[in-house]
Amino acid sequence: MIKIDQRLLDEVTSKAKLSPRLRMNHNFHPQLEDPVQRLLNALEPWTYIRPHKHVTKEESFVLLRGTVLAVVFNDDGSIRDHFILNSASGNLGLEFEENSFHMLTSLESGSVVYEIKEGPFVPHTEGSSAPWAPHEGTPEGREFLTRIFSTLGITAP
Repeated sequence: MIKIDQRLLDEVTSKAKLSPRLRMNHNFHPQLEDPVQRLLNALEPWTYIRPHKHVTKEESFVLLRGTVLAVVFNDDGSIRDHFILNSASGNLGLEFEENSFHMLTSLESGSVVYEIKEGPFVPHTEGSSAPWAPHEGTPEGREFLTRIFSTLGITAP
């Protein structure tokens, strides 16, 4: 039996805070080739997962704690839709449809989501990443997030 408790969330969050990327996965699937990918994804504010798309896969997220912004983009980089996951608001999960550029970012320290998607794991490449979005870990990535927050009227974390 796999158990998800506060101790595990705290452990993954601690690792995310120490990571240069400010996020950390905790995989429940034993192999990256498994047909179903199930994992915790701990995200700290200002982490930047470059917008990307999966041509034939949906991707689902359930909030376990914190506050997370999910954004879906049109192919030209304009924002099509967004959703703020937060237990106080009752917004607890979402599913990104296939073949749509999407991203998550944390609006609160200690945020953790449970992620489920079809395997096998395929790393993001230039072909699946949005050409109009800067690489993560760059000053341009932080500027990109700042523009998203401003466009959506969200106070930066």
